[in-house]
Amino acid sequence: MDFVAINKLSLLDYPNKMSCILFTRTCNFRCPFCHNGLTLLEDYETVVPFDEVISFLKKRQGILDGVVISGGEPTLMPDLADKLRIIKDLGYLIKLDTNGSNPDILLDLIEEGLIDYVAMDIKNSLEKYDLTGGAKINKDHILRSIEILKNSGIEYEFRTTLIKEFHSKEDMYAMGKMLEGCPNLYLQKFVISDGVINKNLHPVDEDLANSFVEILEQYIDNVELRGY
Repeated sequence: MDFVAINKLSLLDYPNKMSCILFTRTCNFRCPFCHNGLTLLEDYETVVPFDEVISFLKKRQGILDGVVISGGEPTLMPDLADKLRIIKDLGYLIKLDTNGSNPDILLDLIEEGLIDYVAMDIKNSLEKYDLTGGAKINKDHILRSIEILKNSGIEYEFRTTLIKEFHSKEDMYAMGKMLEGCPNLYLQKFVISDGVINKNLHPVDEDLANSFVEILEQYIDNVELRGY
């Protein structure tokens, strides 16, 4: 399976690293606030052949530090591990962006040493996970992925895109208990773009977002706003 897009330079997506971003197509969630929604359409045909990816990465050796694998949901790519081995052999650090729905694959990638950093999206409290993720979601898989990361020994972060229609203070208390003891949670401001699936959603205002931070700081070491 090929990637569908490449961002050739990012200074933000891999903390403290210069990276490029490779985007996978498929996803088992349909989050209405997803900004990559266009890549999930059945008639979306753009691809970036893997040999072109490798050619680019060879030219950027010594310039870029890392490669971010994003989506879509990368763990649905059947040959993901094979591709990561090739990228690793070029000397790159690898960051994986995931929704946490495939804990077995996540664990395999960690145990083989194929990923160095993980950013896992936390959609909401478990009670609202299906609503926020736009699909029927196995919450046990989400909880297992959280525990895998907590015990992984690699760098990781959790992140949540705040949506006025979906997130409340009560949800923040539930999320705090679910993530208790983790080092980092980033609350991201929702931004409308052409690729967003549901354009009738709204960001949480900054005052309410700050109150969310205060709640979550009771459970999590570091809670920060992104985009505010």
